[in-house]
Amino acid sequence: MRSVRARAAIGATLVVAVALVAAGLAVLSVLRTNLIDQADLQAEVAAREVAGQLALDTAYADLDLDDEEDHPVQVTDEEGRVVFVSQGLRAISGTGSAGVSPVPSASVGATPSPGDDDDDDGDDDDGGGSGRPERGEVSSDDPDFSDGTATVDGKKADYRFAAVEATTSAGITLTVHAGAPLAAEQEAVNTVRGAMLTGLPLLLAVVAGVTWLVTRRALRPVEGIRREMAAITASEDLARRVPEPDSRDEIARLARTTNETLTVLEASVERQRRFVGDASHELRSPIASLRTQLEVAEAHPELLDLPGAVADTVRLQVLAADLLLLARLDAGEKPGAARIEAGALVREEVSQRTGDRIPVTVEVAEGAAYEVSGSRGQLVRVVGNLLDNAQRHAENRITVQVAADGRGVRVEVRDDGAGVPEDERERIFERFVRLDDARSRDDGGAGLGLAIARDVAARHGGTLTVHRAPEGGAAFRLWLPRAAWPAS
Repeated sequence: MRSVRARAAIGATLVVAVALVAAGLAVLSVLRTNLIDQADLQAEVAAREVAGQLALDTAYADLDLDDEEDHPVQVTDEEGRVVFVSQGLRAISGTGSAGVSPVPSASVGATPSPGDDDDDDGDDDDGGGSGRPERGEVSSDDPDFSDGTATVDGKKADYRFAAVEATTSAGITLTVHAGAPLAAEQEAVNTVRGAMLTGLPLLLAVVAGVTWLVTRRALRPVEGIRREMAAITASEDLARRVPEPDSRDEIARLARTTNETLTVLEASVERQRRFVGDASHELRSPIASLRTQLEVAEAHPELLDLPGAVADTVRLQVLAADLLLLARLDAGEKPGAARIEAGALVREEVSQRTGDRIPVTVEVAEGAAYEVSGSRGQLVRVVGNLLDNAQRHAENRITVQVAADGRGVRVEVRDDGAGVPEDERERIFERFVRLDDARSRDDGGAGLGLAIARDVAARHGGTLTVHRAPEGGAAFRLWLPRAAWPAS
């Protein structure tokens, strides 16, 4: 099942089906309980009516029974023997006694009913010698209920029976079982169950269809995004963009994020192409110059310009090293975690530059420690590139200052040259960019030094910016965070 629409439709249908089945069972349970409670009430009322008549010593034959077909009655004595059944009752179950043939009760002698007077001693004038109550009573306790069946006039049906006890004036305890039919309850439950079984499939079909259509409509922009991405992949045209729906939902955000990703990817690919083209161009010059000199030397050894060949080789070596470092930075190479004292690093780098055109002044507070963490080789490269840039543009003075700056260390390289125009202060950090295009490439470099310096600074969590120096030239400000103290 690879379709999101199908999975969504099936999932929604299953959830609705489970909810409807649970709700249906709950409705049937409540309905059945309410109808049984009504049947219990009817059975209790019928049983108490009969029990009340028996408590008044009404003869069995004179009992007034309402609707004997709907409310069959069975009366048993203390020994569980059947002493009375309603007319037409042919079979019964669920009352504790299956008898439907009344027998004389031993508790009342041979009398067929509690209404017969069998007193022969004539001592009932004062009523004090018999010890019998003047009238019986009906038990006020809650009746017992049970399910059973009864056959009345040849028709068998299910009933709900209530058992109520009655005591006659003679002290005889009788139990009256009266039933209420469950046909209405069963019919109502069956009707509701049938309606649910009929309507459930139709409702689930509607839910599945609506979910399918809604999901299809919601995912239509996704299909448009997929088709456009497939076309971009096939054509390799990163200038194309996926359609963005007008809605403000997740799909619209997905389309916008996709277009933003394409924009970044296009810029990255364009930058990579430009980098490859510029690198090829920069490499071509020293290689061609070196080849020309070697060919001339092969034909005329006396004309060999050995210093020029060495210079071209060195330039080629430096350019190859710069390109290799940029490749490693672009690949996400992380700097090391060595602790480096920035003042000592600057002094060491300046001391090794013995062939510089202009001497460099280092300003570091005595006794101060400015520790940073990272790759010593890369940070040396940054300082060297900044000094190389200053040597190309300075007229008489170059100063390197190391000082604390907030939570970090500031290394500032200043010169007294022409400076950098304000509108060019970001462009000079781009690769292969030189503001001195009119000068020779030998003097101006390949335009990679400042780009490498900023990339290294960013990899170390710092920044590299350019400002106007007090001397009037450029001030390149390298900021690096201080090294964290090791946990004790």
